[in-house]
Formats: sequence, structure tokens, C-alpha cells
Amino acid sequence: MSNTPDTRPSGEDELIDKAPETIAAGVDEEVVESNRRLFTGWQWLLFATLAIVYATFHLVSLNVYPMETWSFRIVHIAGALILGYGLFAGTRFAGEGDTTRSPAWLDWVCYALLIPAGYALVQVFLMQQAIGGGAMRIEPNIEAWHFGYPLIFATTAAILISWGYRQVREKLPPADLVLMVCALAVAGYLILIYNTPLRASTGTAFAPIGISYAALAGSLLILELTRRVAGLALVIISALFLTYVFAGPYLPGFLGYPGLSFNRFFSQVYTDAGILGPTTAVSSTYIILFIIFAAFLQASKVGDYFVNFAFAAAGRTRGGPAKVSIFASGLMGMINGTSAGNVVSTGSLTIPLMKKVGYPGRSAGAIEAAASTGGQIMPPIMGAGAFIMAEVTGIPYTEIAVSALIPAILYFLSVYCMVDFEAARKGMRGMRKDEIPLFSKLVKQVYLFAPIIILIAALFMGYSVIRAGTLATASAAVVSWISPNKMGIREILKALQLAGNMSIQIIAVCACAGLIVGVISLTGVGARFSSLLLGVAGVSQLLALFFAMCISILLGMGMPTTAAYAVAASVVAPGLINIGIQPLVAHFFVFYFAVVSAITPPVALASYAAAGISGDNAMGTSVASFKIGLAAFIVPFMFYYSPAMLMEGSWMQILRVGVTATLGIVLLAATVQAWFFGPVKVWMRLVMLLGAMFMIYGGIYTDIAGLAIGGGLFMLQRGSHGGGAKPVASG
Repeated sequence: MSNTPDTRPSGEDELIDKAPETIAAGVDEEVVESNRRLFTGWQWLLFATLAIVYATFHLVSLNVYPMETWSFRIVHIAGALILGYGLFAGTRFAGEGDTTRSPAWLDWVCYALLIPAGYALVQVFLMQQAIGGGAMRIEPNIEAWHFGYPLIFATTAAILISWGYRQVREKLPPADLVLMVCALAVAGYLILIYNTPLRASTGTAFAPIGISYAALAGSLLILELTRRVAGLALVIISALFLTYVFAGPYLPGFLGYPGLSFNRFFSQVYTDAGILGPTTAVSSTYIILFIIFAAFLQASKVGDYFVNFAFAAAGRTRGGPAKVSIFASGLMGMINGTSAGNVVSTGSLTIPLMKKVGYPGRSAGAIEAAASTGGQIMPPIMGAGAFIMAEVTGIPYTEIAVSALIPAILYFLSVYCMVDFEAARKGMRGMRKDEIPLFSKLVKQVYLFAPIIILIAALFMGYSVIRAGTLATASAAVVSWISPNKMGIREILKALQLAGNMSIQIIAVCACAGLIVGVISLTGVGARFSSLLLGVAGVSQLLALFFAMCISILLGMGMPTTAAYAVAASVVAPGLINIGIQPLVAHFFVFYFAVVSAITPPVALASYAAAGISGDNAMGTSVASFKIGLAAFIVPFMFYYSPAMLMEGSWMQILRVGVTATLGIVLLAATVQAWFFGPVKVWMRLVMLLGAMFMIYGGIYTDIAGLAIGGGLFMLQRGSHGGGAKPVASG
């Protein structure tokens, strides 16, 4: 294809006539996981109703009729467990007539397990009557023999059976019905006891033994659902932490601690010191609200519009689909809160188109993974990390969102330059005008951005996050009434159902992360890690930061962003604060590395998801995405050396650091891709790298040196290649 622009009016008219109305279709469709059940008939109606009720319950509780805090969080987790066990299978499905389908007698074993599970649930009602009649506490024998033991037996047996139980996709197996009843029994008991004076006894010898049994069963249910919806990585890490609770007293050195009894630990872990703590506090308020917001955007097809708009704006530039991926994935990833989920939703469209214009499968997958991961650091929503950071640090949410602005710009600029330089080096074309929607048509629907603009405006006008999110959700429905995809009652109910289903994974993950946070806080391992980090800082603060980076990435590998940050914030951030780093800088440092663990080999969830679409090697894709997202591994160190990067300082300082860091990021991308205005020789790459590091460092003298190097290279490249080396035409 020639790179000479077509200036013929008649040809232009023909292209306009051929231009598609839309190129993105299905971006807003719900992703159905491989272990997700697809019900029909009354079962579909039942679980659709449960999902709608669950999402509506949160909207009402957050805006109209608030519940007592612990009770609200318990219901929040229990609802996700019941929905999750109804919708997600514990193993792969059997096909019709499959000989490996589980035998009928196993069904009867599971139905038999309903007896102890139901018995434990009935005991909760009897306890409620006893306490309502004036009893101060329940007899320990009743709590153990009539509630605790039957509950633990039914929960454990049903989980073990579910690992090997194979059933068709359209049917709910009895083993998961048992687990749903157990989740109801756990929630009922904890709500009952925590609304009496016995709540104050948690973590002491006076705590009712029933709390420990309920917490143990609840922890097992959370771990199993996490395995089903998020994989084994987080479950294994949680199991290691739980093992530490009882093995810790026998470990040498700084890992050793005095020890906790079974009753003392489990009576306290299902409180706000653990599972009901900061992670569940955020998932039950901000995260669920923004999932509902995202579901309303999906139901009104706004996600499709975002992607089409990105194609119209950037599709014709060199390597166009890759640049579309950056914009579209950044927008979608900011809202949906999971890097891998974002790759699946937008990557299914952008990755094949990138391959079409000349990107190898590996590069296409890596670009999508890096862009989707970047959505997690994009204000104002930042996946869900900003809300957890505000909850943990006490720093106002708006301050966190503003602080994240420059680092996010630097990250996306870096990815953009990587993409652009690779496209120039390989002579890639953009998409033809007749392959993309017309910008002039799409700009007429720019009002579809209104919900996000309303959200940002409401937050910075001083509205609470809850109120701003609710207004944005309502505006998504209202705006749809003047768009081609109007939301009536049916569509609103569909959005609420979608929100209920979408929330299961993130709630399970947050509850599981809360379990780890509980272990850290109750055993004091976080404090001991802080003292270790303090000792390393005595040798070198840079070494301490590097050590903190490695731990944050290691803790985040294989985990969704929210859980990765929550765990790293509990273990690593206090240690950084103890060595003299500002709390905001420390938490952003940890947050960034928790996010980029999604593209860090060897366990890179976002890269693996992209490789599945591109058809390339998973490890090769993760290495390539690591290279493209390299700026994210450097930017956190810039926080430490230049707090002005996080808007900490005078406007002149912020402006200087922002401009020089931007130029440094461009030079870094040119170094990696060996292209600036044309091919870059080896010695130039080394000088470029030096200049980039000088400007990224942020000191006045290093900035001057970096600017001098950058200016010299600019003149040299312009002199050698003029307006840029001519790429080889492709296509």
C-alpha cells in the first residue's frame, strides 16, 4: 500500500461511503469463563434474580438504608459465596453422554451432606431464639457438637467432592448446593453473635468457640471460591500464610513469633482485623459500586463506543490498531479493575487487527497486555487501587487520584512511543479510511463520555465516592436514552444481573486477601519485615527499595491487582514508611509494582491472557510485555527521588520534573526500540540510555545533563535522517 495520501475528491467520497458504522462489536459482551455454568429455564431465572437482588441490595444499603458495618460486610461476602458456588464449577464440565460423568450414587452422598449443613443452619435459628429470650451466651457443647462440627464436616466434604465431581454445564450439582447452605449458616451465626456483647470477646479466651468454627468454615469457603474464579496462585499464598500462623513459633530468626492458639486466631480473623477489614470494606462499597457503574456502561454499549472512538481517532496512524489498544484498554481497564479481564474483552478485537497491519503475534499480545495493565494506574478510578489506598492510608481519594496523574501519563506515553517506534522501524501502515468508523460521525455521540465526566466532576466538587459513583451510574442510564442503545427496565435489570455476576471474582479475591492481611496483623510478621527492611536501608536506601520492589512483585504474581496491592501494602509499605519515606510515596511505590506483576515473568496473568488470543508463546509474550511496560518499573523510583512526580511540591518543581521525565521516557523508548528519527546505532543507544536515566532521576544538574544529551542526539538524528527515515511500505 502506498503511503502517499489520496487527495482525489471522488475517491474520498467512495471511502466515506465504504467506511463502516462500527468496528468494535461485542467488547461489552459479558465474558463467560470456561468453568461458568450456563443455566436454562427456572435455574437461570433463579440465579438471575439472585444477582439482581445482590446488586440492588448494595445500591440500597449504600445510598438509602445503611446496615451495621460488620453485618453489611458479612452479607456482602455471603452473597458472593452463594452466587459464586451457584455459577462456577469446581472442575471441568462433562459433555452429554460423557462416560467420565460422575456416578449417580455420588449425588446421593452430596444430598446426605445437606443433613449436617442444614442442621447447622437450623441451630443458628435456635440460637437466635435463645439469645432473643435473654440468654447471654450459648452452651459451648451446643456450639461445638450441634453447629461447629456438622458445619466443618459438610463444608470440607463438599469441597473435596467438588474437586472431582463432573456434571453437565446446565445443571447445579448437589455438592455446590451444600456449600451454598454452609455459606448461609456461617453468615447467619456471625451476624447473630456480632450483634451481641460477645463481639467484644473476639481474640480472647472468652470468645465463643462457635466463632472459630464459623470462621474456619468461612475461610475454607472463601479459599475454594477464590480457586474457582482466580486460580491457585492466591490460594497457595494464603495457605502458606495460614500455615505460618501455627508453624511460626518453630521457625528460626526474625520469622519466629510466640504463636496463636486455634481459638484465638480464628475467633479474630473473621473480624475487621482480617477478612472483614480494609479489603472487604473497599469491595463492599467502592468496588461493588464501580462494578455496577461498569455494568451500566456495558449494558448501554458505551464500551463499544469507546473502542470505536479510539479507532476513528488513531486507527489511521502507523501501527494504528496498537495505538487504539493503548487508548481503548486504558479506558476500559481503568473501570473494570482486572488486567487479565481487560485483555480478554478488548484484546479479542485489537490483537487480530494488530497482526493484520504487520505486528508479530508476540508484539500484538504484549502491547495489549501492557496497555490493559496500565488501565489499573489510570485515574480517576485506577481499577480499584485508589479506593483501597485511601482506606488504608487515610489520604483523601481525590488527592490520590491527582497524585497518580503524571505517573499514568508517563506510563502510557512510554507504551505509545514503544509502539510508534516499532511501527516506524518495521515500516508498518495504519488502517485505511474504509476500514475504520468515521470520526465525524462518532464525534456526534461524544455525549456518551458524560457518565465518566460526571463522575470526575462530582468527585472534585466534594461529593463522596459513593454519591459520585451513584450519580455516574444513574447518568449512564439517562444518557443511553438519547443513544441508539436505550436502557429500559429490561436493560437495567440486565445491567444489575451483570454487575452481580461480575462482582463475584473481585469480592472473593478481596476476602481472600483479607485473610492474608489478618495473618500479617495478628502474627506481627509485617512488623518484623519492616525491621528487616530498616536494617537493609542502613546499608543503602536504594538497596532497600530494590528489595521492596522484588517482594511486591513476588507477592503480586498470579494475583489480581486488588489483592496484590492489599497484601503488599500490609507487608512492604509499613517498612518503607519506617525508613523515612512519605506514606503516599511508599504506597504508590508498592501499588505500581503490585500492578505490573501482571506483566512480569514468570507468572504474568495479563500476558498469558494475551498470548491465548494471539496464539504466541506465553513466556515470550510476558517477556515482550515486560519490555514494553519498562517505564512502570522505573517510575516508582522516580517517586522516591522526585516527590514532585506525585504533585508534592511547588508548581515549578512539578512542571520541571514532569517535562524532563517525559523527555527521559521518550529517550528510554527510543533506546529499547533502537529507533528515534531513524535507526539508532549501538553507541547512540548507550548514550540515549544515559540521557534518559539523567532526566528520569529528576535532579537539577542531572536534568541539565540529560537535556544536553537529548538535544545533541536530536540534532544528530535530524541531521542524518531529516524528517525521519522513510519506512518500508507494507500491505
